[in-house]
Amino acid sequence: MRVWRGYNSPTELRPPKRHQLDPKMSLPWACSLVIVSQTQLPPLGGHSFSMLFGIEAGCIINRGKKMPFASVADSIAFEKEMPWADRDVPKSLFSLLTQTAVKFPRHNAVSFQLLSGAQDKAETFTWSQLQQKTAQAANLFRSLGVGPQDVVAYVLPNCNETVLALLGGATAGVVSPVNPLLDPAQIAAVLRETNAKVVVTLKAFPKTDVAQNTAQAVAEAPNVHTVLEIDLNRYLTPPKKWLVPLLRPKNPISHQAKVLDFNQELEKQNTSLDFEDIQEDRVAALFHTGGTTGMPKVAQHLSSGIIYNGWVGATLLFTEEDNVICPLPLFHVLASHVILMAALSSGAHVIFPTPAGYRGDGVFDNFWKLVERWKVTFIVGVPTAISALMQRPVDADISSVKTSFSGSAPLPVELFRRFEEATGVTIVEGYGLTEATCLVSGNPLDGEKKIGSIGVRFPYTDIKIVKSTDKGLVECATDEIGEICISSPGVWAGNTYTDGDKNQNLYFQDTHLRTGDLGRIDGDEYLWITGRAKDLIIRGGHNIDPALIEEALLGNSDVAFAGAIGQPDAHAGELPCVYVELIEGASATKAELLEYCLQNVPERAAQPKHVEIMPELPKTAVGKVFKPDLRKKAITRVYDAALDEAGLSARVQTVVDDKKRGLVAQVSSDNSDDEISAVLGGFSRPWERGVKKANRNGG
Repeated sequence: MRVWRGYNSPTELRPPKRHQLDPKMSLPWACSLVIVSQTQLPPLGGHSFSMLFGIEAGCIINRGKKMPFASVADSIAFEKEMPWADRDVPKSLFSLLTQTAVKFPRHNAVSFQLLSGAQDKAETFTWSQLQQKTAQAANLFRSLGVGPQDVVAYVLPNCNETVLALLGGATAGVVSPVNPLLDPAQIAAVLRETNAKVVVTLKAFPKTDVAQNTAQAVAEAPNVHTVLEIDLNRYLTPPKKWLVPLLRPKNPISHQAKVLDFNQELEKQNTSLDFEDIQEDRVAALFHTGGTTGMPKVAQHLSSGIIYNGWVGATLLFTEEDNVICPLPLFHVLASHVILMAALSSGAHVIFPTPAGYRGDGVFDNFWKLVERWKVTFIVGVPTAISALMQRPVDADISSVKTSFSGSAPLPVELFRRFEEATGVTIVEGYGLTEATCLVSGNPLDGEKKIGSIGVRFPYTDIKIVKSTDKGLVECATDEIGEICISSPGVWAGNTYTDGDKNQNLYFQDTHLRTGDLGRIDGDEYLWITGRAKDLIIRGGHNIDPALIEEALLGNSDVAFAGAIGQPDAHAGELPCVYVELIEGASATKAELLEYCLQNVPERAAQPKHVEIMPELPKTAVGKVFKPDLRKKAITRVYDAALDEAGLSARVQTVVDDKKRGLVAQVSSDNSDDEISAVLGGFSRPWERGVKKANRNGG
């Protein structure tokens, strides 16, 4: 489900232990704002929460160009002023950047520091400098043969060069951000799917294998002819700067692409564009959303859609006076399209602490001092990160902070209520997805926030709820649950994915993107998410929403995270099971949690048949529980148990995601196919041999 929820939580909310977010892959996401009253919150670490999120309850202070957003009527008012096509917004990202550089040439634009300390070296570009360096990057890419339809991919953690690669790549051609924490096969699959010509990545550097993995991937992506390397050593100071050449890992090259130094080549370029920045709408970015090895789904983003997201952020959220700390990755639309583009549109200053953001060494421990250093007004986070932050004392002057923005999985209503009861926090929720270039809806900043809803549509976005009937898809009535379908400047109907086959049956009335999310619209035109079609647990034809199980377990004081899925069953098709991560120091047992579910899961059919406690649940780079890994784990456990019960030596070697068949168990065994099929043939998920059958005679 692509839902974003935002909150800040004091210690009463049982923050989980520190997390290293598992960077599986880029997933759809969403966002939210937290508005808290200055008079409602208890002290924490010597500072009140009003200092942390100190704005008037119920509204954001409207400064500068920010406009009121109180209800769907405000969205309608924007639309009545003029069509989106008539809005006075730039046609290209470079024009947008230039416009802001002219308005605020000496204002800080982006800052980056390699290390997390409040006194560590940082590099800041003003808007004028960023515009000039972006022109140099675009010129460099053009000099390497990148035309308007050619792809520049970057496989990078956060740094200032990542921003240049993003903006310069989208100016010279089409930019394709790639999660640098994918394995080489996945990176290669994205490079092939996008037909990337140029790849920007790291030079080999201690404590990271990004360079090595990218080199392996390029060897499997024959269209790549140039690799541009960035040496992070330039961000260090002596003596650490002196040590890197001695500690730099080797990176054997097996590909045929030319390898160049990004910054050296950049300095050779003019600081103004050497080519015409054509003022027309075109594909400017490709973002991978698929998570399966070798099977990426790549979404196409038009310049107009990206600029629309920036316009929403600048109109409703940021001004040139804001300093935004964003420890989230620039390969993801939350950081790139919402935060960075809103800054590009407003003149706000964005700070990126460490290449790994929240996963960086010392970021949590130093976070509040970083907020003080940069006089941060706006915090961007995810619930796992915010929970970890709440375990640290607020040991700095953070009186500049006005708002926090958090992206993640849905916040269960039960936890929402506990948060509100304990802290007085009002949660403002929103909704978006990569396939729509991002923003869709949000709880109105200046109006009523309905607990559990994800607000009203943003200007120029239309939302329809549809259901399947004998006559095809039809619109639902008010408060009737169906699939959420959206149309907006960020939706390119008919062309969402680069693979045309994936666009088949993806639209309602050929205009509205089918999200796969289930929801309803109430009488006040607030949108409510009720589930995710593909996440439903189907038990004997009965549909079970995993949220029923997750919300119940998250009401348990020992539970930090819960991920409910359907495990294979030979009779019912699927049975509900749930994987749980406990808070640090908790002692709940499997039996206790099963009993808790019996008492608190309201639907009998939804009561889990298996509870498993894990040290840490797999999570995406933005902190959402990564359920495909849980499904693979469940298939392995159930199939192995069945094979063992049948007395076979067969075992599941791995579970792969096949493009046509979905999850497939690969089995290693000396048993015959008939013997294995007699056991596994009753399950809905297929199996195949992972290795060839061994010759019993040793041949």
